[in-house]
Amino acid sequence: MLAAMSTAPLPPSSQATAVSRDRGDACPGSLRLHTADDGPLARVRVPGGVLTVPQAEALADAADRLGDGELHLTSRGNLQLRGLRDNCGARLAELLDAAGLLPSHGHERARNVVASPLSGLDGRGVREVRPWLSDLDESLCASEAARALSGRFLFALDDGRGDVAGLGADVTVRALAGGGALLAVGSAEQALRVSGDEAPRAALLAAEAFLDVLRETGERVWRVDELSLPAGELTRAVRSRLTGAGIGCAVAPNDLATAEGPPPGVAGAALSVHVPLGRLTSRQWRTVARVAAEVRSGELRLTPWRGIVVPATGTNAAAAADALARLAGTGLVTDASSPWLRVGACIGRPGCGRSRSDVRADATGALADAGRSPLPLYWSGCERRCGHPRGDRIDVVAAPEGGYRIDAVAQGRPVRTAALDDPSHLAAALAALTS
Repeated sequence: MLAAMSTAPLPPSSQATAVSRDRGDACPGSLRLHTADDGPLARVRVPGGVLTVPQAEALADAADRLGDGELHLTSRGNLQLRGLRDNCGARLAELLDAAGLLPSHGHERARNVVASPLSGLDGRGVREVRPWLSDLDESLCASEAARALSGRFLFALDDGRGDVAGLGADVTVRALAGGGALLAVGSAEQALRVSGDEAPRAALLAAEAFLDVLRETGERVWRVDELSLPAGELTRAVRSRLTGAGIGCAVAPNDLATAEGPPPGVAGAALSVHVPLGRLTSRQWRTVARVAAEVRSGELRLTPWRGIVVPATGTNAAAAADALARLAGTGLVTDASSPWLRVGACIGRPGCGRSRSDVRADATGALADAGRSPLPLYWSGCERRCGHPRGDRIDVVAAPEGGYRIDAVAQGRPVRTAALDDPSHLAAALAALTS
């Protein structure tokens, strides 16, 4: 049933992994649809994961009228509409435009921004990042240069708690006590300390400096850590650009925390739910939107951990408990001990032609054993591992010959491997892998 082997620990991966992209960036968007096996797919960028209730309702309408009736959360706090009707692109753009979800057609794939979802709601962060988010998105959409950013380029705005700072963004801004901020590009060991008030402008200038380096070197890459530059050279280029723009900065260590999302339940002045495998029916989605309207927040926040936060400032404990119970009644996870928090999966079959298995069905069938895993489990239909989480984990990857290969991943590399012929044997595979 099971064959397992252990390997010696591998050395840490290099700071940058140089690659060369021999084709253009085909990352899907709202205006550039991707043809999947289950039909056209649209990826809607939601900067910071923040949606108003009317915007959420518009997305549900789009899923019902044009798609498969479901909404799929991504690992960047965005969402996807799948199973879209052929030739519906113009109608979809019209719906999204009317809801204010396409402020700039030329920048719609570049608006990849994650932000601390509980910022301003639980008292933990050192700075409310919503003003940063608004300023960055506005300046991003106004930058002609930013149109050239890949659909994979990512900004992260961390309120100081260290949650989204660990997501491996290309440009990370982390709030510091005393009003400052730390600006980091990729995984460079050194960052730049800047004024908190200048942080959004500094983040955009850092992205533009990256594009300058691409033009100067001729490299064809999409992300900062794909550059072949020596470590720290891009940071120096960013520092020069900031200084030239009148932004003071000083070199500081790049101390990035491990990414960790908000637990389900009541979190300060917010309700937090986890979405199993990131997949919601339009009925579930509309229930979340109604709850957001009833607690008078008027918004919901998608998280990079495939969850949703509903601000509920001023809501009393009884009302919060009732709202949370309604969300749980739709199948959303409100219990912090649920094994669903440790399980993720790519779309798998039948949605993806590359997938060798229906990984979502297999992950669901093996859910009872997920609680035995010392690390998060991520099921993938092929070696691309689309949407896998950052950090240490256990990869469960469909094998060409059938069954699965299981890798314990540490520091980005597999350190122990097992083979699994049937998902029902997952507990035994995990025991062998971790013994």
